[in-house]
Order: sequence, then C-alpha cells, then structure tokens
Amino acid sequence: MTEVPETPAGSALPRLAEVMARLRADCPWDARQTHVSLVKHLVEECAETVDAIETGSPADLREELGDVLMQVVFHALIASEDGWFTLDDVINATADKLIARHPHVYEGAELPADFDASWERRKRAAKHRESCLDGIADSLPTLARAAKVAQREHNGGPDRASAGAEPITAEQAGEQILQIVRRAQIGGVDVDQATRTAVRAWEQEIREQEVRAREQGLASA
Repeated sequence: MTEVPETPAGSALPRLAEVMARLRADCPWDARQTHVSLVKHLVEECAETVDAIETGSPADLREELGDVLMQVVFHALIASEDGWFTLDDVINATADKLIARHPHVYEGAELPADFDASWERRKRAAKHRESCLDGIADSLPTLARAAKVAQREHNGGPDRASAGAEPITAEQAGEQILQIVRRAQIGGVDVDQATRTAVRAWEQEIREQEVRAREQGLASA
C-alpha cells in the first residue's frame, strides 16, 4: 500500500488562485472572459497536453498541465463571482466523489473482479442515470465518442457480450481505421460524418434494448 505523504502535493494551489483573482481584477482581457469565451482555450490546452504526453518532454507536460489547471481555476473563479460555487467546492466535491467510488480503498470493501463495470454501476447509481450512455459528452470527437459508447455498453449495457468480437492490437486498430479512411476518401465519403451517423444509430439501438430489458424486468417482477 502506497503511503500518503503528511503534506499532500498541491499546497501551492492557493498561490495560483490568488494570481488569477488579481488578473481578473486588474487585467482587461481576464476581466472580460466568460465560461463560453474560455471554451476554445480549454479545448486547446487539453489538446496541447495530449501532445505533450505523446511527443513532448517532461518540461512540456509540466507546462501544459499548468495551463489546464489555470483554466480550471479561472472557471471556478468566474463561477464564484456568479454565486454558483467556489474553487474549494470543486476540489472537495471531486475528493468526495473519488472516496465514494473507491470503497475498496476507504471502506475496506473487497476489490471487485469486474472493476470497470463496478465503477460504471456506482457512477450510474450516483447520478441516477437510466441509460449506460447518459453523460457521454456530445462534444467528444467522433472516434472518442464511439470508443466511449463501446466502453459503456461493455461495462453496463443491456448486452455486455455484444461489445466485443475478437480483440485486436493498437497497431491493428490503427492500420484498419486508416485503411477505411483511405477507402472512404477514394469513394468521396465523409468518413467522420458517416461514423457519427453510425454511432447515433448504435446509441439508439442500445437505448431501445435497455427499455426492453426494463420492461421485461417489470413484467417478470
């Protein structure tokens, strides 16, 4: 078991919060920003963090993580001005959520054999979701959304076995997707649009299966 340090990392966070509050008060650019105006910056910083992880140096990653953290603090600051919540509320809610979803760490519970599926079940119950697909971000890139739907179907859908045929390696997946993209391009097919259409149809099928499963459960109760 890894020991938790007596003084957890993050003690410098108040300094960043103070800097952001000063900029919000004294810098015209920072003062006029809103949640909406900052969306593009949040997306860009997340993309740059991915680049740093995949091709950058440790120094690059440190910088990009800082930029993402700055965005989090900035949004929390704006929210506090509107009376919605504070940075401390964000931090505490996240810590509470992590504790609640790890009973095998904090409550002495057994580590579930189906860890991913168990995680999805606890999250679904906590958020009172009816479908395993509820909560998937609409703004996810197409392939990321398809992958998320596959994960949710496998871990909590009405027919978990249907999610997997024969598994393939990362190299095989990349090569096969690339071949489909090339063939679609030759045929004049917008492969991203075609994938979005297919994913929407797949999601509808899963939701219909869930409804039928609930109805059968009620009928047999």
